[in-house]
Amino acid sequence: MEIIIKTLQVTAIATANGDAPPAVHEEVTVVELDGDVDGKTAPEVQAQVLPLVHPKSKLLLDLTNVPYMSSAGLRTLLLLHRQFAGQDGQLVLVGVAPEIQDTMSITGFLNFFSISDTVEAGLEALQLKVHALPA
Repeated sequence: MEIIIKTLQVTAIATANGDAPPAVHEEVTVVELDGDVDGKTAPEVQAQVLPLVHPKSKLLLDLTNVPYMSSAGLRTLLLLHRQFAGQDGQLVLVGVAPEIQDTMSITGFLNFFSISDTVEAGLEALQLKVHALPA
């Protein structure tokens, strides 16, 4: 399991009520996971991502390179959702494989999350515009 954590400088493109946003620059954290999230790797994901939860923080969890997620991985996602919700933060899952989405749908987990196909779409879901994506 490889976990890559990046911070992007972004600007709000709209407020929650649709008003023009003030010129506020923010940061959003992008966490890329590469490999299976199972009973062996879920604790590692939890240990590295949970410290990123702060009041009103925004995080994109890129699962594009996660081919398999066990129940331990799903529990980790649910824990992250609860932590972000409790801190008034926002969590968007990116690139979730159809098989994992099917499992999330069957278990009722899918309703808890915002899901986007790409990091750019995830930023739009957060009503943010990135200054420049790192290579």
